[in-house]
Amino acid sequence: MSQYFQIHPDNPQIRLIKQAIGIIEKGGVVIYPTDSTYAVGCHLGDKKALDRIRQLRHLEQQHPFTLLCRDLSDLGTYAQVSNRAYRILKALTPGPFTFILEGSREVPRRLLDEKRKTIGLRVPKHPIVQALLDELGQPLMSTTLVMPGEDLPLWDPEDMREALEDHVDLIIDGGSCGLEPTTIIDLTSEIGTLLRQGLGDASQFF
Repeated sequence: MSQYFQIHPDNPQIRLIKQAIGIIEKGGVVIYPTDSTYAVGCHLGDKKALDRIRQLRHLEQQHPFTLLCRDLSDLGTYAQVSNRAYRILKALTPGPFTFILEGSREVPRRLLDEKRKTIGLRVPKHPIVQALLDELGQPLMSTTLVMPGEDLPLWDPEDMREALEDHVDLIIDGGSCGLEPTTIIDLTSEIGTLLRQGLGDASQFF
């Protein structure tokens, strides 16, 4: 049975954040709120936890995951960033955007797109996630909490608790999140491409 933490969405309790990180570092699978939807994630280097998330969501091996980063510096550690890409990243982070970039050597190969060697990265603007990332000191491997057969993500923590308490190690209740996903931008080319219009507004660039 999972643990259930109620964490203040604006002023996260550091005691609970530290406990959450302890669970993640021990291989835990954790549900947490972001600035778009709720997500489920784990430690970047934990293959067993990653496989549990794939099983939970019935995902194929090729399904792309996203690295949630603390800031631009973190993002630059895990991706190859051109000058134009950097200008876009600087303008749009933190926020509800996912950026497709060529992964660096710091990214485990199993997380990279098999053909393009790319990875999705983002810097979320949510106090709880930011507190988790600050305490962890590295990105979280993450994917939206959409259950098999559903089109929309889970948004109510009590529903998550009822449905998933036997399948994850921690549910962080940070209040209700939205249902709209992030905007996805491919920055692997010089001009960049808007792949999906979601919550974030990138109209100044595309």
